[in-house]
Amino acid sequence: MTAQPLASQPLATQPLGDTSIWLVVLAASLGTFAIRLSFIALFGRLDEVPSGLERALKYVPAAVLTAIVAPRLVYLDGTLALGADNTRLLAGLLAAVVAWRTESMLWTIVVGMVALWTLEWLPLGV
Repeated sequence: MTAQPLASQPLATQPLGDTSIWLVVLAASLGTFAIRLSFIALFGRLDEVPSGLERALKYVPAAVLTAIVAPRLVYLDGTLALGADNTRLLAGLLAAVVAWRTESMLWTIVVGMVALWTLEWLPLGV
């Protein structure tokens, strides 16, 4: 099978040029700036933040951290891995238990890292 000439390929599969990439970066930057500016402008006009919004904003850091960490724990090589051979998941679960019981960030990190290193060092038949 021969490759199609670039002009006959559908538009979605053609590579982006330098100008297109810079336009995407500029649009994303302007969008991010507009979203942040809208919150600054909104809170500049309010005397105080509504209590419902303030309660909801308390959960944002935990939600963002979960969105960053969870995929690294449950996916190995692009596939869902919820078995006992997933050392990251096992170490993460142990760290979660330590965080819940001790409420200490230092102990959570130490126990989680020691557990991960130990599980990866042990020959578990993987």
